[in-house]
Amino acid sequence: MQAMLKGVWRYRAFVVSSVAAELNNRVNRSRLGILWLVISPLVQVAIFALILSAIMRGRIPGIDNQFAYAIYLMAGFLPWYLFTEIVTRCSTMFIENANAMKKIVFPKVTLPVVIAAIAIINNLIFFLAVTLVYLALGHGLSLATLWLPLLILVNTGLATGLGVILGTLNVFIRDVGQMVPIFIQFGFWFTPIVYTANIIPEAYRGALYLNPIYWIVAVHRDVLVFKQAPDPLTLFCLVVLTLIVGALGMFMFKRASPEMVDVL
Repeated sequence: MQAMLKGVWRYRAFVVSSVAAELNNRVNRSRLGILWLVISPLVQVAIFALILSAIMRGRIPGIDNQFAYAIYLMAGFLPWYLFTEIVTRCSTMFIENANAMKKIVFPKVTLPVVIAAIAIINNLIFFLAVTLVYLALGHGLSLATLWLPLLILVNTGLATGLGVILGTLNVFIRDVGQMVPIFIQFGFWFTPIVYTANIIPEAYRGALYLNPIYWIVAVHRDVLVFKQAPDPLTLFCLVVLTLIVGALGMFMFKRASPEMVDVL
């Protein structure tokens, strides 16, 4: 682990230039530029809000606002987009960068670092857009928002650890790459993003609590929607889970790294 961190630090200029190059490519030759990063999620929020707001409005206690469902939705989409962007891109990062890995000498561990950095920047831009929409809807932020950097860090760590596991497996078992979109779609509907947990029958609700993304979304909503600090026990469990998944991802990556280039 220490050697990997040293490799990332030694190649920090490579990481920064890679992040800058990708962000520049996204806005190059585009009239709307960086706005494309927030248009898609905000349109998706608007669609769900228009279709389901009448049904869901009365099921969200604790929000004294006629746009309660839209506020609830955006607080769920914010961590979900960060998580899925990292997991999806990390699952194919070694295959997509196979030529570079064969021709250029650089620590392969910088690849997930670049992906995580870009995803965090995208998420911060989306957060600014969400903040502006919240203010327009009459829902201001509170001091509890200061918890958000820690929540983003935990979400990023968990997603990156899982992404490295999937990316490593995908090098040797290509079926993994085909399964990730299915996993993401299932995860979306298995997580209370467009609905509330209380609509699920109590007999089946225990299965929902086994979903770590449910808890990540929940602590984000504590901060952004209900303006309160996240539950300490939930946050502690998420940090422990993130460390375990991250350690497992790094272990698998380290063991498989010498064989990756040959397989690719």
